[in-house]
Amino acid sequence: MPRKKELQPEEYSADPAAQEMIALAMERGISTAFTRASNLAPCNIGAAGLCCKLCGMGPCRLTKDGLTGICGATIDTIQARNLIRAIAAGSAAHSDHGRDMAFTLKAVANDEAEGYVIRDVAKLRRVAAYYDIPIDGRSPKEIANDLADLYIAQFGQQNGEVVLVKRAPEKRQKLWKEQGVIPRGIDREVVEALHRTHIGDDQDPNHILHHAIRTALADGWGGSLIATDVSDILFGTPAPMLGEANLGVLKKDYVNVVVHGHEPTLSEMIVAASQDPEIIEYAKAAGAKGVNLAGICCTANEILMRQGIPAAGNFLHQELSILTGAVEAMVVDVQCIMQALVQLAENFHTKIITTSPKVRIKGATHIEFNEHRALTIAKEILKVAIDNYKNRGETHIPDARETLVPGFSHEYINYMLGGSYRGSFRPLNDAIMAGRIRGVAAIVGCNNPRSKQDYLHTYVTEELLKQDVLVVETGCSALASAKFGFLLAEAGLEKVGPGLREVCETIGIPPVLHMGSCVDNTRILTVLTQMVEEGGLGDDISDIPAVGLAPEWMSEKALSIGAYCVASGAYVIFGGSAPVSGWPDKVEDSDLVARIISEGWEKIYGGRLEFVADADEMIRRTLDHIDKKRAALGLPEYDPEKWGRSGDARMLALESLPISKRREALYGGVSLN
Repeated sequence: MPRKKELQPEEYSADPAAQEMIALAMERGISTAFTRASNLAPCNIGAAGLCCKLCGMGPCRLTKDGLTGICGATIDTIQARNLIRAIAAGSAAHSDHGRDMAFTLKAVANDEAEGYVIRDVAKLRRVAAYYDIPIDGRSPKEIANDLADLYIAQFGQQNGEVVLVKRAPEKRQKLWKEQGVIPRGIDREVVEALHRTHIGDDQDPNHILHHAIRTALADGWGGSLIATDVSDILFGTPAPMLGEANLGVLKKDYVNVVVHGHEPTLSEMIVAASQDPEIIEYAKAAGAKGVNLAGICCTANEILMRQGIPAAGNFLHQELSILTGAVEAMVVDVQCIMQALVQLAENFHTKIITTSPKVRIKGATHIEFNEHRALTIAKEILKVAIDNYKNRGETHIPDARETLVPGFSHEYINYMLGGSYRGSFRPLNDAIMAGRIRGVAAIVGCNNPRSKQDYLHTYVTEELLKQDVLVVETGCSALASAKFGFLLAEAGLEKVGPGLREVCETIGIPPVLHMGSCVDNTRILTVLTQMVEEGGLGDDISDIPAVGLAPEWMSEKALSIGAYCVASGAYVIFGGSAPVSGWPDKVEDSDLVARIISEGWEKIYGGRLEFVADADEMIRRTLDHIDKKRAALGLPEYDPEKWGRSGDARMLALESLPISKRREALYGGVSLN
């Protein structure tokens, strides 16, 4: 058998900094996720959802038309079971994050959490009012205590409705009620998903996937929304600030600590501890100038948009940051953390420190984090990193960093469009109705080493911007755009369509809006809901010219996000492989589940979920959907030739002319005297 051709660094990643570090790893013979993905062929049967291993009679691999599992389960049943189990796991992960945030809020309200305070009292009062929690004449801690109790109750609730769904458009709530998919309790839906897929239980693909919607809604309009609300209340609702991204944010003469994971309770406290004079002096005594923090993955987004702490990169940068030799400690909590980090760190001096009671990695140092002693533990972690500074060897930090503006919460978008006295989504709706903005695309999700890192994210983003599509991003996708300069107002506008460019220049925003971490996809749903409430773009999310994309998805959380966005009325496109695809050229009847989640769900919810591998096809389908929705609303057909003759760009050009020439430029030489 001929040896497989070894890929070059530029084939693994679109990011020059990543290419540099991959080349270094290959030169030293060090394994990374990139090379492991290249060397490890995926199982085509499992990837297509055609393998069932839910009981001891299997695994059963269905590779021929008409074949069933030992119990008689068909391809459609097996694919539906595999998909709902993935959605349940993703929902559990994000919702458990929300549960922990609610418990932290409860502890803060009762003065039991060291170092934390309620930073956004206005949001606390506003959120409490949604649920009729009394706010007049009450202290923030009293209100927070009641809100925490309400949120905690949503997890164990057995009957009724998860209260947060009342924040969706009224028409959408009515549809969910008619379909019987409003979650009764967050944990109940996840548990029922697992029960239904046990051997000998639910065997109707449509029925299984009906519950998949309810399970995903428990995440999107339940656990994840709780997580976002509480994070804003405790740590501040994000607003734009200046930040930096990529591996060049690491500093040679500082103690570098990289925080990686998803829970801001840990990372926010490490930020506070790193600025404590005691810790700064401790670092200087060790020979460093101080402590330099940087984030990876969604933790990066959390502290970037609230504290301005630089982001070292997205998911596939976690190994690359250690390869620099400049990281004293990588501090991790939950989700998206590679077990390979420990073995990789053995080639350097880096300590891998696990902190969550739910997560341990063999060979890592475990310092368990507890909100009741948060600041004390954060200082302990930083001292371990500082003590390791003396063990640093040769470093290789790429000279690569991009400036960005993160922090576009839905509250700030409302403010930036209308001002402090008349905050409104009216200007955004009007720009879409007029055609200056063709539509909106939410590009979210992970990196996947089976794709060229960041390429799909940035290529799709750039091509949609050319077509006057406003892009909002979260998670690793947002960090991909950050590394390529799309998150800075003055950068890349020459590649933006004329109508969208006018809007960006007039308001003073980047063409891509950074909206937070992956749980903050709920912010996108909130924006869409407010656009509906503003009027002119239909009476439900499904009417808006908008598309969601996850070009490089890899985690079960992404599938949950995709499902709850579809249930909310959105058209969602995933890149990469499809977990419900048929066995090529062998199984002709294996596309039922794929049709249910696309055509079937669209008939019920107005949204559909599709898996599209080709980037240009993703773009084509996105634009076709946006134009179809514009036509259904009776909006004018998109015409880029109408724009680019007014707005800030033209005024700036006029200001560069001598006064004697401005009249001619403005009025074609016609005098008004």
